[in-house]
Amino acid sequence: MAQPGQGQPHEPHAGESSTMDAVRLRRVNRWLAQDLGGELADLYVDSRETSPAEAYRSRSRQDFLNRLTGDIRRPGFAMVIAETDGLVGCAYGFPVRSDGFWWLGFDGALPSSIEQITESGGVFAITDILVRPPPQDQDVARRLQKRLLSDHQASLGATLVDQDDHPALASLRSWGWLDVGEVRRPASPTMFRALVFPLGERTAARLEGLAHDAWTRWPG
Repeated sequence: MAQPGQGQPHEPHAGESSTMDAVRLRRVNRWLAQDLGGELADLYVDSRETSPAEAYRSRSRQDFLNRLTGDIRRPGFAMVIAETDGLVGCAYGFPVRSDGFWWLGFDGALPSSIEQITESGGVFAITDILVRPPPQDQDVARRLQKRLLSDHQASLGATLVDQDDHPALASLRSWGWLDVGEVRRPASPTMFRALVFPLGERTAARLEGLAHDAWTRWPG
């Protein structure tokens, strides 16, 4: 998951309109998402605060496009974009299959509450949240996350984050995501942290014990 840009919150001056007021969220289907591939790749580069020259010299931009193409083909793929006079953010993902295959590589036993929600088909995996740098990035990211999950009536959001990406982990934790363990995908050198986001009081209550474990594992 790409890291939203860091910085001090922007405080509008008297008489200045807030950028957030102009941000519009819109769902797009897989065909439009594919057509937006180039713009989304530019957004990916900007969200990682990488210079265009460096991005084009490396494989990071093309790697993103390859991953996006693979995700677009997944059953139930969905994307929400944020716009002003241009594209400023997006979030996308897909429903987790009830067989729990998405959790492949989880270290140890998957918490029973998460296993049960997965079996019921109530988990939606967010692959990426991409937002242009400050001032409005944190608020836009939260809005995108909420819209994507609520549109699918998910009980639980799930995502994987490189365990070395501490800024992204800190941001997600501040939004209410809970760390539930390590995941290593087959043939991948990266160790991921698996995070979940409960929706609704009932789901939050079922994961109440995990909240304590999360804060113990990742002290503030």
